[in-house]
Amino acid sequence: MQPGATFSAFERAGWDEQANGYDRMLGRVTARVVDPLLDAAGVGPASRVVDVACGPGDATAAAAARGARAVGIDVAAMMLQVARRRHRGLAFLQATAEALPFASGSVDAVVGGFLVHHLAEPVPVLREFARVLAPGGRVALTAWDLPERCPLVGILVDAVAEVGAPPPADLPPGPPFFQFSADDAFAGLLAAGGFGAVDVHTVAFAHPVADAGELWNGLIRGTVRSSALVVRQPDGVQRAIRAAFDRLAGRYADGSRLAVPVSVKLATGHV
Repeated sequence: MQPGATFSAFERAGWDEQANGYDRMLGRVTARVVDPLLDAAGVGPASRVVDVACGPGDATAAAAARGARAVGIDVAAMMLQVARRRHRGLAFLQATAEALPFASGSVDAVVGGFLVHHLAEPVPVLREFARVLAPGGRVALTAWDLPERCPLVGILVDAVAEVGAPPPADLPPGPPFFQFSADDAFAGLLAAGGFGAVDVHTVAFAHPVADAGELWNGLIRGTVRSSALVVRQPDGVQRAIRAAFDRLAGRYADGSRLAVPVSVKLATGHV
């Protein structure tokens, strides 16, 4: 098995395990970016839309509410179970981003919320998106910003770095998680995939969480790579990471809650 295939298998299995945990906290955060994502893709009445890596199905459902003909795609069967349970009557299919089950030129928009972090080979995926889009069709993708600008994910990154915990030996190597957090890198990905009129901009807001424990549980139970960096460490290292995490999260206290900054890159392009 090639290294990329090993990483892809790890991601797929991980999202089956973490589907419900993702929906409890991180899904509420990513749902706040759904409307900007659909706006960027020009989704409206009668649009033919594919929501790739649909997760709990929020973007699929929001597109359908706009009158679009929307289909959600995910590799993880458990994610699809969550989506089907939450959004009855909508179409959700199990498929990979690398091989979409649609004819060439058959859709108007492809959206992918936070998909790019999880792709072993992103350029062929973008070319697959270009294949299924009709002339003038749009792609819209989101990615987490750099950790220093997005503490929602950056607190855990910083806590692991502060403790000096190395990646676990059994964690399959994957692409750099924040490789598309820079505007030019994200724009370059879309251009390499065959898209023009590329634009990248930032969506930022503060997200409320009850306390550091809620944020910790949301990240550990609702991510794959980030969670594995912690839970595969020895117990003592895990405790040290948690202590650093709680202290760093305290910077964002807002009365009795935390208001954690979120920064997201939104990239769009046309075929």
